[in-house]
Amino acid sequence: MRLDLQTDYALRTLIFLAGRPGRASIAQVAGFFAISKDHVAKVVQRLARLEYVRSIRGIGGGIELARPAEEISVGEVVVAFERNMHLLDCVGPDSSCVIHRGCKLRHVLAEAERIQTDYLCGVRLSDVVQPGAQLVDLGVQAGAPKAIANN
Repeated sequence: MRLDLQTDYALRTLIFLAGRPGRASIAQVAGFFAISKDHVAKVVQRLARLEYVRSIRGIGGGIELARPAEEISVGEVVVAFERNMHLLDCVGPDSSCVIHRGCKLRHVLAEAERIQTDYLCGVRLSDVVQPGAQLVDLGVQAGAPKAIANN
């Protein structure tokens, strides 16, 4: 499985928010990962609709996790963002395989997908980043890595 770019950005945003205290701005998330603010904004809107993040307007506003990192399943985020998680088209509900009756590969791939999804759903955001711990920007050119700014 290869994750869609929006799924990647959604997971990055959640990791960023879990890895720092307080609120952050879309610009901070985009700047840390060197990705488009517009893409991050679109992902944040969807994360807010799915109730993974909360968006606060006005002075002192920003985005924050809507629930603790321990309660956010990586697999649920992936399933919510991915349009198609099937390894091959024949595994999906509208399989149009011409050798369907004699092919056992479909069942093997369906089981692989189930195992993968079950595994990812068992992984919590807190398993991939320590809540409140600072992420380190390894892209710094000269010298030591820097931590996320907490402003």
